[in-house]
Amino acid sequence: MSIETLQNESALYHIGCRPGEVGRYVLLPGDPGRVPIIAKLLDEPKKIAHNREYMTYTGKLLGEKVSVTSTGMGCPSTAIAVEELKMAGSDTFIRVGTSGIMQKFIEPGDLIIAWGAIRDEYTSQQYIPLEFPAVADLDVTLSLRQAARDIKVRHHIGMTQSKDSFYGQHEPERMPISGELQDRWKAWVKGGTLCSEMEAST
Repeated sequence: MSIETLQNESALYHIGCRPGEVGRYVLLPGDPGRVPIIAKLLDEPKKIAHNREYMTYTGKLLGEKVSVTSTGMGCPSTAIAVEELKMAGSDTFIRVGTSGIMQKFIEPGDLIIAWGAIRDEYTSQQYIPLEFPAVADLDVTLSLRQAARDIKVRHHIGMTQSKDSFYGQHEPERMPISGELQDRWKAWVKGGTLCSEMEAST
């Protein structure tokens, strides 16, 4: 199916949204169950679509049209969501969700603002070579930091590690490449990586 066909259909194939139904700005949690919870923080939230792991609400924030779309877990499903949201008219995406702490000075509940991601996954390599860094938009990153300062939320800004395997991190000892997994993890920690998750590098 061509991109032109996808864009001309009544609704985009996976996310089920039509152009004009989503805002320029989109918050991207993984879990569909979190979408209506986040949407309650918007004015006039409206459920737009729910297909597979993709649920979308659109509302307004300070007069600006904003959407919330779940991506499911991992970079492949996140890439589909971002691709189709872009087709529908969105251009600024903020990944929101949980992550695993990698530094001792970070406490549970702290906010982490990622200015870049280690591409320890394979989805993004279908777009551009691994040597190209996954770096967040500077203006968006600085705005998030300023917002955290304004509301006095304990936060950290730095790198995250995006991975493909949840259990490869949490139970590396039972994997055939356990030594490699553990050595790589130690390197990310020693390099100052703040947290680990499965979507941000997309």
